[in-house]
Amino acid sequence: MAIDLEALYIDLHRHPELSFQETRTAGVITRTLTELGIPFDEGIGRTGVVATLRNGDGPVVWLRADMDGLPVEERTGLAYASTAHGLDPAGLDVPVMHACGHDMHVTALLGALERLAATTGEWSGTVIALFQPAEEFGAGARAMIDDGVLDRYPAPTVVLGQHLTPLPAGLIGVRPGTQMSASDGLTVTLHGRGGHGSRPHSTIDPIVMAAATVMRLQTVVSRETDPRNMAVVTVGSIHAGLKHNIIPAEATLQLSLRYPDDAARLRVLAQVERVVRAEASASGAEQEPTIVTDHTLPPTINDAEATARLEAAFRRAFGKSAVIDPGMFTGSEDVSWFARDTGAPLVFWFWGGVDPELYARAAADGTIDRDVPTNHSPYFAPVLHPTIERGVETLVVAAREWLD
Repeated sequence: MAIDLEALYIDLHRHPELSFQETRTAGVITRTLTELGIPFDEGIGRTGVVATLRNGDGPVVWLRADMDGLPVEERTGLAYASTAHGLDPAGLDVPVMHACGHDMHVTALLGALERLAATTGEWSGTVIALFQPAEEFGAGARAMIDDGVLDRYPAPTVVLGQHLTPLPAGLIGVRPGTQMSASDGLTVTLHGRGGHGSRPHSTIDPIVMAAATVMRLQTVVSRETDPRNMAVVTVGSIHAGLKHNIIPAEATLQLSLRYPDDAARLRVLAQVERVVRAEASASGAEQEPTIVTDHTLPPTINDAEATARLEAAFRRAFGKSAVIDPGMFTGSEDVSWFARDTGAPLVFWFWGGVDPELYARAAADGTIDRDVPTNHSPYFAPVLHPTIERGVETLVVAAREWLD
């Protein structure tokens, strides 16, 4: 019986789960694999699933899809919108949404496995399908590697993956070289001296310290980075205090840093640390700030030869106009750990999920940033068709470029 991919996608979208909590999602994956008769192992990297489709001698193709949701309250208004909640790492109850398309990634990979399993007379080799947890933590790929995925399965000839993005549905974006930036996630704790809100002179106010730090960090890009180069410094979270008349003892900032290469990374990290420590000193802090690196992701670098080969295959399958160079994305991914640790070439591409007419109107009006919700937006909602079909087809075409 054929998989109802639309129903599968809607079910996954309705029931997102946070990073390393994807137990229901893993259950949907394993039930579908069982129906397809494809062997699998579960619980790899805590909640990951690995399926193996063997079909004689030949290359080994690793296909990867991530599967975690985000702490975002969905506002799409869809009939199948998520109302799910979960506990974040701090134990807080938060809304959960598939605001980055990982539900579509899982759907496409299952659909591709179904197609490949049904056409074994046309290709030869082995497909290893990685359903990876915790991409949003930047930790899932390493968790699977630390759990022995490189030793338990045949080494890849090539590592392939894809990501949904706000391009018109049917469009594919891929380029050789750096496709996505490197990144670090930092947690900065600024230490002050708490006290009564009516006696600020007896305190060292970490909220003022934090405010000054946030503003000064903006100059790392605007005044210290060559305009011809790329860097991003984002303060995504700031927490301090519990009551209006209490000056707290600490303030915590969470930073997201992005850069194209290791040299830029070292420079930006040093500049950020300098600003944080200088603002603490300027505020009279009696304790140095605490700077913790929560995750580090390398740049996603597509192998030039493998990318050229795949671009040609996509153009043959979908037409020249369906394949574009999307430029380097400033988002980051952990998929490249699989290729880096095995020495295999990587090709990672994007496929569109936006209603083409809506996108065309927004492009004509110059309102794409406003009218086309991007990944991590509470309004992110790909059109079902042809997004599902193209997601399946790109994985099949890509895999068979090596397996044929």
